[in-house]
Formats: sequence, C-alpha cells, structure tokens
Amino acid sequence: MDALANAFADLQEWLFEALVQPLAFGLGLGNRLEDAYDATGWLLIGLLQLVVLLAVIGPLQRWRPVEAVTDRATVRVDVFYTLIHRLGLFRLVLFFTLTPLLDDLFGELRVAGLATFHLDDLWPGVTDQPVVSLLLYLVVFDFLDYWIHRGQHRFEWWWRLHALHHAQRQMTMWSDNRNHLLDDLLRDVIVVAVAQLIGVAPGQFVAIVAFTQLSESFQHANLRLSFGSWGERLWISPRFHRVHHAIGIGHESPGKVLGGHNFGVLLPWWDMLFGTANFEQRYDPTGVRDQVEQGRDYGRGFWAQQWLGFKRLVGRA
Repeated sequence: MDALANAFADLQEWLFEALVQPLAFGLGLGNRLEDAYDATGWLLIGLLQLVVLLAVIGPLQRWRPVEAVTDRATVRVDVFYTLIHRLGLFRLVLFFTLTPLLDDLFGELRVAGLATFHLDDLWPGVTDQPVVSLLLYLVVFDFLDYWIHRGQHRFEWWWRLHALHHAQRQMTMWSDNRNHLLDDLLRDVIVVAVAQLIGVAPGQFVAIVAFTQLSESFQHANLRLSFGSWGERLWISPRFHRVHHAIGIGHESPGKVLGGHNFGVLLPWWDMLFGTANFEQRYDPTGVRDQVEQGRDYGRGFWAQQWLGFKRLVGRA
C-alpha cells in the first residue's frame, strides 16, 4: 500500500512540475500553486480511471454485452461527460466558483467555535487506523449517497434534472457521469459539506471519490453479469444497477409516493435495510417511461441535454 502511495506521489510530482506548474504561471496563477498541486492529483486519478475503463471494463462489455450498441452517437456524448468529470474540468469550474465560498463559510463557522467532528476518533486505536478509517468513511458516504439518490427520485424538481441520467437507452460504462450539471453541483455541495463536518482527511476523500467513481462506471457497464445470490448482497453488480435503470421498474413511481428499487451506489445494504432492493435476475431495456411512451425529447447532444434539463426544472419543457 505504501509503495503504491509513493509511486502515485512521485507521478503526481512529475506531472505537476512538467505540465501544471508552468501552465499555472503562464495563466498568472502562481499564488494558487498548492491548489494546482491538488488538482494535479485529481487529473492523475482521472487518467488512471480511464486506463481501467479502456483496458478492463471495455473488454468485459465486449465479452458479455446485455445488448448490441446501435446508437454510438449517444455513447460518444456520454464519453464527453466522462472526460469533463474525470479529467477535472467540472471540478476546475467549482474550484474558481463554489470552493472559495464553502471554504469561507466553514472558516467562519470554526472561528465562531464550531469545531469539526472527526468520525475516526470514535474508537481511539481502532477507527483512527488508516485502513479502518477509510472503510468507515466509505460506508458513511455510501449511506449518504443512498439518501441523495432517493431524493433525486422523490422530489419532482430534482427528478426533472436527474431524469437525464435515466434517459440513456444505450447504457454503457461511460453513462455514470451523464448528469445535468446542476444535479452534479447539488450533490457535490452536499458531499463536500458532510466531508467537512465529519473531518475526513483530504487524501481519504480523494480515495473515496475515486474508488466510488470507478465502481459506478463498472455498475453502468453494458455487461451481463450478476454476483450470485450472496455476492449481490455484498456489492452492487451491473445487473443490480441495471434494474434501477429499467423502464418503469427501478424508478418513476406514480404520484409523489417514494418508491422504486436499487438506489444504492456501492453497497446494497441500504436497499435491503429500507425495503427498496430488487434481486430479480433480469436485464430490461433502460430509459424513461415518458421518453418511450410519449416520445419526450431529452436531447441528443450535450448542450441540448443541459438546456432541456433546465427547461424541465423551471416547468417550460
């Protein structure tokens, strides 16, 4: 583990000195080198994730696909979503806009006497061990993501944004980041705020986000794969998550009654605990009911999808 961490640090240092630092000076951002170094870490993680997608998950999709890919144009749009998120472009925008505001807010709270609660201090000698604390925070953030996901399906205004994610009829490993940018923004604000409140270390937070993203890419893959009766109850498989994307099965409960299935992000435990798990061994078509039955347009290209999502949010689409 230490050898991997050291190798990553060396690679981050090289990439920073060779590319990012000269670029920062060229843009007149020499006073933000510390932030630029952190951004280099996110960029490197994104590049490594893309290598795993292309070298591991891609071949798995070709080995056992659920369906033939007949609309490669819509998949290419999903690739664009993945690139702007995994290579840090979306995070870069947040860095110049929202991050300073959040830093000022939490700084003011600490000055006012609101100390950060460190979750890994619960059991000194145990929960503060690096591996244990990482697993602890991973479970906590997964629990948070479960409830964020249920909110995206529960509240009509939030669903109007999140529906874009479900409108993909050709779900592949690239589909995880296919979201409305306002939807991503809201989720990131919640996650970052909780991370600040429970005292997760920056390095651990990066590891949690990176691991979660890679697992979600695998779960969205066009891959006919189940983990079996026991494995399905330990980790979310592509089959388990595809049920969530299935038309009229995993989402879109009628009216405003909270419903649907398989909201979990990494662990199926929360779905099992709160009665939303569906372990049926099925591989249904994906999409949104009104898209299929009424021909609702969710957009073909990136900007069309973002614009139509905004119009849905304000009730004009």
